[in-house]
Amino acid sequence: MISVGVITASDKGSRGEREDRSGQVIAEQVKTIGGQVVTYKIVPDERAILAETMRKMADDEKVDLILTTGGTGFSPRDVTPEATLDVIERLVPGIAEAMRAQSMKITNRAMLTRGVAGLRGKSLLINLPGSPKAVAECLAVIMPALPHGLAILKEEASECARPE
Repeated sequence: MISVGVITASDKGSRGEREDRSGQVIAEQVKTIGGQVVTYKIVPDERAILAETMRKMADDEKVDLILTTGGTGFSPRDVTPEATLDVIERLVPGIAEAMRAQSMKITNRAMLTRGVAGLRGKSLLINLPGSPKAVAECLAVIMPALPHGLAILKEEASECARPE
């Protein structure tokens, strides 16, 4: 089983003024790779709160995969990538690149997302957009590779090359 933490960055959601449909999409989609949401938080768009929530999931709860949704746009309140960069130890740029490349085939607005991905200890953190549709599209791109990447991160696998 892949343990999954979901963090929704939403001022309105954190105040109970908006339903978190993107978090629900994540919870459903991770099941397809043997993932199970073990922790789920809706927090305001505050860099320090986001970073602390990510740290706790990675360091204390030892979550394998931390998926954030929201806070990746151009609004001054969109600070999820900055909070993620405060927390991660190593970047994994290919994940964000793959999501943007595939999303560009759907809408040119995909170039406006600022999400990042990276590693903290044995946890993989990935920023997803805030809309349920965009979350589903991005997850469809990256999900097939995640189990192998997580197995390598947890030292349960050692080779990335495909057999010839």
